[in-house]
Amino acid sequence: MEKSTNEKLDYGIMSVEDVYKLAREFLKAKEGTKAINLSYEDRNMINVLSKQAFFGKFDETKIKVGFLDLVGKDRVQLWKSLANLSKEEAMNRYVLLINKVCPLFYAHLEAHKRNLEDEKNRIRLIEEEQRRQKEMMEQKEKKLREEDLKQIEENKKKREEIQRKQIQEALNQQTYPHFKAYAEQQHPNNAQAQEELIKQLQEQHFEQYMNQVYQQQLLHQQQQAEQLRALKKAQKKQEQQTEEEFKKLYVNETESNKNHESVNMTMVSEKSDQANGNRDNSDVANNASLISKKEENEEDDNEEDEEEEEELPPISAASMLTRKDIKEFKESVRRDNDAIIKVGSGETVTVRVPTHEDGRLIFWEFATDYYDLGFGLYFEWTISPSNNVTVHVSDSSDDEEGEEEEGKQDPEKGDKSNENKPPCDEIIPIFRRDCHEEVYAGSHLYPGKGVYLLKFDNSYSLWRSKTLYYRVYYSK
Repeated sequence: MEKSTNEKLDYGIMSVEDVYKLAREFLKAKEGTKAINLSYEDRNMINVLSKQAFFGKFDETKIKVGFLDLVGKDRVQLWKSLANLSKEEAMNRYVLLINKVCPLFYAHLEAHKRNLEDEKNRIRLIEEEQRRQKEMMEQKEKKLREEDLKQIEENKKKREEIQRKQIQEALNQQTYPHFKAYAEQQHPNNAQAQEELIKQLQEQHFEQYMNQVYQQQLLHQQQQAEQLRALKKAQKKQEQQTEEEFKKLYVNETESNKNHESVNMTMVSEKSDQANGNRDNSDVANNASLISKKEENEEDDNEEDEEEEEELPPISAASMLTRKDIKEFKESVRRDNDAIIKVGSGETVTVRVPTHEDGRLIFWEFATDYYDLGFGLYFEWTISPSNNVTVHVSDSSDDEEGEEEEGKQDPEKGDKSNENKPPCDEIIPIFRRDCHEEVYAGSHLYPGKGVYLLKFDNSYSLWRSKTLYYRVYYSK
């Protein structure tokens, strides 16, 4: 089904940029086949819209066309006619033009949309099922905890009751002779009245004994609390005294350093005056010999510096391992949004991690959702101005820009693009990792000062984007 260029295609859940990339890939796959036949004007318009979407408005100061390049002149005029067309509109017109010249693209787009929607629905169902299972597990765990607490409380009550009975039986055995003698005096020749009195006296004695025990426990707890408050108060007072002593020591040391610096400045000024007087009276021949020796020493130092720069220290091998706690790892990473990156189809994400002055080792951990991802580790011998971790994303558009810049280079001057680049060593080559099944982790000993490049490669995937969870840190 063919759509008019004036209509806007239904992109569904896809963005204009995603559909634009899909159209570019479709054109590369179908160009030169019977499925698509481009006229001269269509080919020029496709090229110009692609440049407008990537570079923006035509800039005469940056782009020069040869005198005999007729195709280039036509494309420049066509590019100028687009004027201030936005990048989003240029992408949209590019998609509509591809759909016009090749009606098969519409079916291709619809199939891709259905795949994305099916994938989204599948993920949604999986998340709902996981959420439902999680709620069931939480309810089950809650019920088990309540049953455990209830059982613990019942056991506690049983132990207390047993202890009360044991204490009461022991007290009854001790007091029975005394209470029996007293009951016989009160109720002579009446055994039943004697037993009731003995039982009443034993219960009263037991209650009095337990009240005394509770009062002693309460008093002991109060004494412990007072001792703890006194200990905290003494520690706080000692910390304040220590802090005041450090402040006094710091002030005295600062004043002594200032006095020492003033004395040194006075001595230096006196020495410089004496040196100036001696220099005026020195011989010219001695000056010439000193200058020649100085030049020789500077040349030797320069040669040594060049040799040191050329010889880089060796790099040790990195250690790699995998863990099965991928679910817990993702949950911990989700608390930090900066540690989650979406690696688009055909893209390579480079995480630049400068070495830390207080560190000796770099550690990394990463995992993905549902699909694998390529990973490699490199070390760039350069000094970073800061310790901030940065993320760089490259795709096929960056490759196109590099090709156009290569076309502008002067053949007589040669290629000087790599002269100023710092040296870079490969530590771990890029291979596809099954990081959707387990957590990949590793460490490496600092070879020196520089920047680690953690490369996550998804260039082999033409359709699927990957969600990356990662964590990078250093250790002393």
